[in-house]
Amino acid sequence: MPKKEVTIYTDGACSGNPGPGGWGAILKYRGIEKELSGGESQTTNNRMELLAVISALEALKEPCKVTLYSDSKYVTDAVEKGWARSWMAKGWKKSDKTPAKNPDLWERLLKLLEIHDVSFVWVKGHAENAYNNRCDELAVMESKRLR
Repeated sequence: MPKKEVTIYTDGACSGNPGPGGWGAILKYRGIEKELSGGESQTTNNRMELLAVISALEALKEPCKVTLYSDSKYVTDAVEKGWARSWMAKGWKKSDKTPAKNPDLWERLLKLLEIHDVSFVWVKGHAENAYNNRCDELAVMESKRLR
């Protein structure tokens, strides 16, 4: 049986870096939309971008074919260009031997990418994409709640 096809939009926000942060995600499947959001009182923008992706994928109840839209080059490039897998293979070290940041979250994401067939699409932030803009609103709302 073919996997369900799901579209996901994600965004993270942080007030100060580090500081209070939030993330937002929208899952779309056959005309049904589900919004998710959360935050942390002391975090970074990149952690919130990652947590948005992880939380959205963790919300899926079975392996799916996912098209995931993110305005985070950090997330999309690290996955699509193989950097994250390379960091893991090198014991969470980057090619210049410095420690890779956020290994706890990258590990969770890489495990999820073994379950789901995910294509990452980078979108320009704060532009024409209504879903990305809504995710940004959710993320900012969460970060403000934690101030």
